[in-house]
Amino acid sequence: MKLIDTHCHFDEPDFADDRLLLIDKMQKLGVADLILPAVSAKHWPRLRDICTTSPHFHATYGLHPVYLAEHTPNDCVSLRHWVEKEQPVAIGECGLDFYLPELDVAQQESLFVTHLRLAREFELPLIIHARRSLDCVLKHIRRFSGKNNLNGVIHSFAGSQQQADTLINLGFYLGVGGTVTYPRAQRLRNVLANVPLERLLLETDAPDQPDSEWRGKRNDPTRLPVIAASLAELRGESINRIAEATTANAIHLFKLQHESL
Repeated sequence: MKLIDTHCHFDEPDFADDRLLLIDKMQKLGVADLILPAVSAKHWPRLRDICTTSPHFHATYGLHPVYLAEHTPNDCVSLRHWVEKEQPVAIGECGLDFYLPELDVAQQESLFVTHLRLAREFELPLIIHARRSLDCVLKHIRRFSGKNNLNGVIHSFAGSQQQADTLINLGFYLGVGGTVTYPRAQRLRNVLANVPLERLLLETDAPDQPDSEWRGKRNDPTRLPVIAASLAELRGESINRIAEATTANAIHLFKLQHESL
């Protein structure tokens, strides 16, 4: 069984002391590859350096909306150069966050549009953060969809069935993380039980968003099998089927080399 963690901040200092131990443990558990999304320009070099240590780590570059105060106009210029030079597997983490009131909406949208343009120019998928902002995210995706459709994943999807269907029709995937393991997340669980498996990806968002069995602890990629098992139980499918399908989805979306797995 091979699994791919499509959203893991493995470059974070939280993992500095035990990163090598976790790599060994996750590989024994079948977690074959990690997609590492960037959040701010100052951390791009750190992320790149981590990804050079293993063919199983795949970098993406972007400017996260939550760190809006850190981003400068020059970062947007630099982002294009980084994408061109480093050839990441995706653009992101980017998007919109309407949960935090201090984040200026107009600035967020302008920044998000920069990522959408880059994704279209370089024909790369997007990794999108959409906290309480899915309708607005969809508005912008529709604007940039057309002859050359955008694609990507909505990280930690938490929307409605209608939003899920719309995203899937636009060519996007839904990221499934630790939230699916919480029984109280009934609406989300109902959606994930009914959407096509061919449009789901697994993620941990480590070190954040631990599953229900790991609540209050630092999350890490070794928890991905727990998420896969929860999704399998929810859908009435085998964990091997979940692993096979979501791994194939990740390989297809991010154009991963099979030999790296």
